[in-house]
Amino acid sequence: MTTILVTGGTGTLGRVLTERLRADGHEVRVLSRHSQPYAVDLREGTGLDAAVSGVDTIVHCATSPRGGDMRAARNLIEAARQAEVRHLVYISIVGVDRVPLGYYRTKLAVERLIEESELGWTVLRTTQFHDLVLQFLQGSAKLPVMLLPAGVADQPIEVAEVAARLAELATGAPAGRAPDMGGPEVRTFPELARAYLRASGRRRALLNVRLAGETYRRFRAGGHLTPKQAVGKVTFEHFLAARFQARD
Repeated sequence: MTTILVTGGTGTLGRVLTERLRADGHEVRVLSRHSQPYAVDLREGTGLDAAVSGVDTIVHCATSPRGGDMRAARNLIEAARQAEVRHLVYISIVGVDRVPLGYYRTKLAVERLIEESELGWTVLRTTQFHDLVLQFLQGSAKLPVMLLPAGVADQPIEVAEVAARLAELATGAPAGRAPDMGGPEVRTFPELARAYLRASGRRRALLNVRLAGETYRRFRAGGHLTPKQAVGKVTFEHFLAARFQARD
């Protein structure tokens, strides 16, 4: 049995990963700012040494678009070194090296910290989760007209499939950069929006909005996609069906 620490273990991915690892018989420590007995703010690092003591593998899922990821990663790496952790696994995003979005740049910088940490490491990049795409569409549907980024497609993937792959990587030997993992289909945002409207029973007009800037140009060029690694099985329609049926 392996002792595995999951940072961000109460989040969208961390929660599913934790359940998967425990079902496989591993001892799992869940680290988050409010989860006892390992309630740790990684940006501060207080209590982190105790959390990583005796741990074989760390899966680093904690992140915040509001900032602090670099500081958190440095604290985690230092604690892992001191505890002689065997393996550090990091979940990243497809396109962090191609799309100049600020959050993506931070994710890429954290990847580099991990690569240079002198720890055994694995980095897995995936496309966006179904949940995030749904969140975006729900927000857009609050208006009478859904505003969508013109010319942009996405390749959403099921969280449970990512969790299964992370569990496989976490219980194996350090693999460096693992092959990217993408959802089963590349879909335009109007296609995704129409699927959401059908599943939710709502009616909205769609308006494609052309945005300016290099980041948007890279998204239009598909810098965040990995069509050759479309390994996911659950389509956005299947995800929506399960989500909205669960609410009935």
